[in-house]
Amino acid sequence: MTSPGQIFYDSHMHTPLCKHALGEPEEYAEVGKARGLKGIIMTCHSPMPHAFSHAVRMAPSQFDDYVSLVQRATKAFSDTDFEVKLGMESDWFPGMEDWLKDLHQRAEFHYILGSVHYHIPEYREDFWKGDAMEFQRGYFRHLAETAESGLFDSISHPDLVKNAFPDTWNHAAVEETVIETLDRIQETGVAMELNTSGIHKALPEMNPGVEMLKLMAERKIPVVLGSDSHQPKRVGAQFDMALDILLNAGYEEVSFFHERRRQSLPIRDVLASLQD
Repeated sequence: MTSPGQIFYDSHMHTPLCKHALGEPEEYAEVGKARGLKGIIMTCHSPMPHAFSHAVRMAPSQFDDYVSLVQRATKAFSDTDFEVKLGMESDWFPGMEDWLKDLHQRAEFHYILGSVHYHIPEYREDFWKGDAMEFQRGYFRHLAETAESGLFDSISHPDLVKNAFPDTWNHAAVEETVIETLDRIQETGVAMELNTSGIHKALPEMNPGVEMLKLMAERKIPVVLGSDSHQPKRVGAQFDMALDILLNAGYEEVSFFHERRRQSLPIRDVLASLQD
């Protein structure tokens, strides 16, 4: 098969402003370019008010610094055929909707990921009541609320909660709730992410797993691919594996966002475009 050239994007990665990532945006871009990508979308963790989850995100006062970091990398690659775009990974949490609505209007974003992070202290304090199954079901219901908020283009790592229970996780036990969640997300038109970083987590498989991906494919929920890179070497890593997983799950296309509008490409074309 003849390579179609650089056509695809890695749509999830971070900067040192989140306090748990290494490397500058330019370094992420260099790796993405070497791996045959058309571009990367920086999606560092959103600032939140009142020191919410402050240990793993930029402070509100650093938002302009974040935009400037990405703009610097965009300019550095402006004379090449590689693109560096501005995005953000924003936490959905009850009561934060107005904050996020205003935040998302403060810059010209290409892509906004919505995340439910079960492990942050504020989430566990509000929703962990000692019942593991109810905690998992509540997490999936929150994914549906994230999509229904209208604040996000895509939902990130949508079965992340399985890493809280790697030894006892059982998709079948929560499948009824997952199906209800996916039916609600389907109604919104919001995309969902296949996150390749899951292979490095407590339960080493991509997020979501194959069972959930097949249910998503049945509902024709669009999928965006993201490495969730917290260091440059992870950009585009395992994308060939992820694309094969999508094909086997029943998908024929994979998406990315430009100016908050979704675009889709044939998976086989994307596979042909990537470099080892």
